Amino acid sequence: MGKVMFVARRIHTMDPACPVADRVLVSGDGRILAVGTADAMADWGDFDIDNRFADAVLMPGLVEAHAHLMEGAIWQHLYLGHYDRVRPDGQVARGATSMTEVADRLREWAAYHPAGPLIAWGFDPLFIDGPRPTRHDLDAAISDRPVVILHSNMHLLTANTAALELARYGDATDVPGVLKGADGTLHGELHEMGAMFPVMRRVGASFRDLTTSESGLLNFARSAERAGVTTSTDLVADLADDQVELLSRVTAQPDYPVRIVPMLAAHTAPPDQLAKRALSLAGQSHDRLRLGGVKIVTDGSIQGFTAQLRWPGYYRGEDNGFWNIAPEALDTLVAVLHRAGVQMHIHVNGDAASEAAIDAIEKALAAANRPDHRHTLQHCQLADAAQFRRMARLGCCVNLFANHLYYFGDKHFEVTIGPDRAQRMNACRTALNSGVPLAIHSDAPITPLAPLFTAWCAETRKTATGRVLGPQERLTRAEVLQAVTLGAAYTLRLDHEIGSIEVGKRADFTVLDDDPYQIDDLRKVRVRGTVLGGRPSPALA
Repeated sequence: MGKVMFVARRIHTMDPACPVADRVLVSGDGRILAVGTADAMADWGDFDIDNRFADAVLMPGLVEAHAHLMEGAIWQHLYLGHYDRVRPDGQVARGATSMTEVADRLREWAAYHPAGPLIAWGFDPLFIDGPRPTRHDLDAAISDRPVVILHSNMHLLTANTAALELARYGDATDVPGVLKGADGTLHGELHEMGAMFPVMRRVGASFRDLTTSESGLLNFARSAERAGVTTSTDLVADLADDQVELLSRVTAQPDYPVRIVPMLAAHTAPPDQLAKRALSLAGQSHDRLRLGGVKIVTDGSIQGFTAQLRWPGYYRGEDNGFWNIAPEALDTLVAVLHRAGVQMHIHVNGDAASEAAIDAIEKALAAANRPDHRHTLQHCQLADAAQFRRMARLGCCVNLFANHLYYFGDKHFEVTIGPDRAQRMNACRTALNSGVPLAIHSDAPITPLAPLFTAWCAETRKTATGRVLGPQERLTRAEVLQAVTLGAAYTLRLDHEIGSIEVGKRADFTVLDDDPYQIDDLRKVRVRGTVLGGRPSPALA
């Protein structure tokens, strides 16, 4: 492919030296040669002119810095979430708003899938009137084979009796996270990985099962392209050799339209072995697959009541705060990975978990100072101003879960943490004002993969009912668009390659029908497609 000049109605570059342009010249190897006007291109010799975007707006390819590849494969299972969702094929999956509807959908799905375990996902008891569903509720719908319903947060599940029996869970089971009812019998709800995985593995619903397939990777690419995403993480992965081979082969295909940045799951090996594996994986990267980072999961989910909160704890509901890794073990793990030069992305939902992660990073830096480490706190939903100041001092980044404000904000206000702390959830303004590099995310499939919607959430802070949570934490239009492009790229250590349209960077663009700086509501922006490394996606060919 020779040099190509793309002409557009307007190009927003995220480069302060040339913030707006109307054409960009791309080299044959997919890098940006020049940005600006026709005069800026004149001395670059012969090139083709591509006018297909002459009526469109280009911006840097959107970067989803916290998502999961299971967004592609999970749609083979039954969706039981509260909100309507768009599938990778563009079809709408209806939400389920009552337990009666959940049971009816399970029976309907069973009729079309007459053999094997039934797996559903997206469910959240907070949106269902009455007590939290038990195994008996699922048994009443289907009792002759295993049924597992993954909650929307992926930190909890509810199973019927047949599924629990596969893991040999019974009334005498004494395993953290295996819930019991008031009468001491199995409830059916399982909290966090140690309790969930024995059931998930046996029904074919482990996170590995939901990630490692070529069809799932292609489905993920469809969702990414529809959302305008050109780079996305898979923010927890086993990354066994066969998984890496599959990822490497599929992402290297010329028409695969998204760069993938997987993070090695910390639970896969002891600290020293984990560090060696991460560094070994980094050497297997190519331009569309970037390896070498590690994901650590500390606590659980706020709406699942398994996040670790500081006093006064949860507003309503039972506090089941859970450490997936104890603070003492976290200190050791962070010290080893930091000393080895491995970048960490650390899941922290509750403010107690944020405190534990910040403490661990501070100790690791005291023992082995390493500038520009960019360790990133992920979600970090309840961090307060003092914690953000510490993050800035330590050189940490943060990736806040802005989508939570819309999808779960009302429930956080009314049930989980109450009105006061809900006002400071996902405190984007405080993060930026404190000097903490910021990204915002969807955590797809927890919420839909749609960075422009995520940007709208951080700009307006509106819940599903229209309530505004913490107007003082709103960002400007320019700031939210920065957070889903260059800001997100910075947290992935890729800001020298992507995130803005500048000479020398990769020619990754999001193609829009509407100008995101001029439209009144970012949710209305229509995504036409993407360009990756100068190659328009198949939908734009």
